[in-house]
Parts: sequence; C-alpha cells; structure tokens
Amino acid sequence: MRYRSLGKTGIEVSEISLGTWQVGGRWGEPFSDATADALLNQAIDAGINFIDTADVYSAGASEAAVGRVVRARSERVFVATKCGRQISPHVNAGYTVAALRGYVEASLRNTGLDTLDLVQLHCPPTEVFYRPEIFELFERLRDEGKVRHLGVSVEKIEEALKAIEFPNVETVQIIFNMFRQRPAELFFEQAARRDIGVIARVPLASGLLTGQYTAATTFGAEDHRNFNREGAAFDRGETFSGVDYEHGLAAVAELKDLFAGDVPLAHWALSWILMFEAVSCVIPGASRPAQLLSNLQAAALRALTTTEMAQVRAIYERHIKADVHLRW
Repeated sequence: MRYRSLGKTGIEVSEISLGTWQVGGRWGEPFSDATADALLNQAIDAGINFIDTADVYSAGASEAAVGRVVRARSERVFVATKCGRQISPHVNAGYTVAALRGYVEASLRNTGLDTLDLVQLHCPPTEVFYRPEIFELFERLRDEGKVRHLGVSVEKIEEALKAIEFPNVETVQIIFNMFRQRPAELFFEQAARRDIGVIARVPLASGLLTGQYTAATTFGAEDHRNFNREGAAFDRGETFSGVDYEHGLAAVAELKDLFAGDVPLAHWALSWILMFEAVSCVIPGASRPAQLLSNLQAAALRALTTTEMAQVRAIYERHIKADVHLRW
C-alpha cells in the first residue's frame, strides 16, 4: 500500500482507502455485523488506514461498525464521518449550530471514539457554504477535543471552491472519476495551492465503471441505482455520477476496448484517479472482502500513458461531458 498526504492535516493516508456507504447504505442488500466486521478487518489487514462513514448510513449502523472494529485494532486507523444529511427537509434553514453539534456528539456515541479524526459537512445546500458561523462551530468542537479536523463533502465545484476559503477546512470530498472530470480543472489547482486534502468518492460511478453492467441489468427496489436516477431521493449526481445510463454504457464499451486485456476496467478506473497528484485518496466501497481486495489491486497497476489519458478524456467528451460537466 502506498500513502499520500491528506493536505494540511499532516495525516498520511492509504491512497486506496474505504468508503462504507454499503455498510448500512441503500444498495438493496442487508448488511450483517459479521459481514461488516470481516470487511473492515480485511481492509485494515491490507494496509488501509482511512475509513469514511456517515451518520446517515443506516441510521448510525455504519458508524457503529467502523468504531467497533477500529477500537479493537492496534493499528492507527483514521475515521472520517459526515454530518448534516439527517436534516429534514434538507434545506439551509435546518443547518443550525445546535443541530450540527448534536450530530457530532451522536457520532461520538455511535463510534465509541473519544475524538473523531475528521468530520465533514455532508453535502449541505450551497447557501451553507456562505455562513461563517457553521464553520466556527468546528473550531469550538476542536478546542473541546471532540474533533481533530474539519472537511466538507460537496456536490458542486462552486461549493468546493467556497469551502476552502475557510482556513479551518482541511479536506474536500468530491465526486471524481472518468465520468466526472471537471474537478481536475480549477478546483485541483486551488486545492493544491491551499494544501487541501482531496478525497475522491464515487470512483466507479456507482458500478458503471466496473464494465459489468448492460442494458438488461436490473437493481433492487431499495437500491439507489434504481430509484434515484433522476434525483428523486437525493442529488442525481450521486447515482451513476449523474450520467445517463445508456450514455454511460456507450462510454464504457469504448473504455473496455481501450483497456482490453485481463485487467478489469474497475482497476484502470481507480488507477486513472490516482494519476492526479492533487488526490489524497480514493474511497471505493465494497460489499464483501473479495471486492475490497480486488479494488486494492489497482494500486499495483502501471501508470497510464499520456496517450491513454488523452483517450479517456476524448471518450468523456464524446459521451459524457454534455450530461455532467456544467451541472456539478
């Protein structure tokens, strides 16, 4: 496992880390404590030292699983969680200092940890990024020993650029993959200038970039890939990265031709993200240990060539850019 700097936090994190939406998230499959424990222990055994969760993943079940395993291990594992998505309706007015403090304290109870390594605002409405009192709260929480670092998870480039104007924001979690390339433009430049840790989420576009889906693939009723394609439940960009499914399949067909061979497309998709120096880590999810170990194989791939990088960009511009580039 290779490690990279998480911006100005001073933390070195595994370049392939773990997202735990599946551990209690809406993917259509129940997740037992035994499965969660096996997955999380396998991650740590493999050298992963950064695990991302959130209080809304099955109403705290993901946080509880992460905390339970991390507390039982001797290795230093950094736990990142997120808060704010419990606010309903999820609007600017719901973001109050008192509400967010309550969520952070609940996350401490869920995880059983004395201090949360990183707390991230969980894709709040854009207006929240223009409210200094929200960011000041986390200074007080840090002084109280409840959090070590503050970050944000965002939907839009505008939100990322605004957030990093606050000096106590140290990380930005953002959708970045072969189908969502806009962050590599102005945002990465500004993040590097301010020494911001960049956490790349949804790296496989909800599985589209595994190359395993077809027009006949179906998803369960409780799976967001079924019910959120048009943004019915939350931001459309979180499902298939906001890409029209048929357009995505056409792009994937070309990517599979480009990276023909025995290496799965998912590995190349993860390796492509790691070609960008601004990225601190990528956080693919996994629903079983074998899937986790497969994702980790991406770290051993050779670097993509200049020609391959240019061809990935060309495929994006032909099939994907019109769907997503100016939306997020």
